[in-house]
Amino acid sequence: MTKKNYFLIGLVLAMAVAYAIYFTDWFKTKPMHISGTPSRGIRAVRGGQSGATATPMIFSMSDSYELTEVKVVPVAVLKTNKLAQPVWHLIGDPSSDSTGGFTYGQRIDGMSAADDSPQAEPLQPGVMYRIFITAGKTKGQLDFHLGPPPANTVTNR
Repeated sequence: MTKKNYFLIGLVLAMAVAYAIYFTDWFKTKPMHISGTPSRGIRAVRGGQSGATATPMIFSMSDSYELTEVKVVPVAVLKTNKLAQPVWHLIGDPSSDSTGGFTYGQRIDGMSAADDSPQAEPLQPGVMYRIFITAGKTKGQLDFHLGPPPANTVTNR
């Protein structure tokens, strides 16, 4: 073969690789879709140290993931402090079990509390929260609340 043939074969291969990278989903991480619903059919559970009861919040994901981090933070606190103290924070082991859903405050196999408080604080009705879920390079987040929606601060006159 001549140099021209090698050049053309190399050019075709380079174009095929560029197409695969930029125009297909082969090398992109798939987004994690999270949904959360308050479980009205399950009896209220005790949470936190105060002994308050709360409706369990159930989270499900678009696929089963080996979770590396789960963190829940009030949205109002996040607006003023990006390093806000979470109300629930779990860190996963490298060999954590694969899961497609869990309940707020539940012990998830292969994960442990990230700080000194092993229990999740009870969720307050009407407060908007944000859950951050990480599974390796895949990340997702969801804003949620319990009870009535948070009060709207905008007034129409």
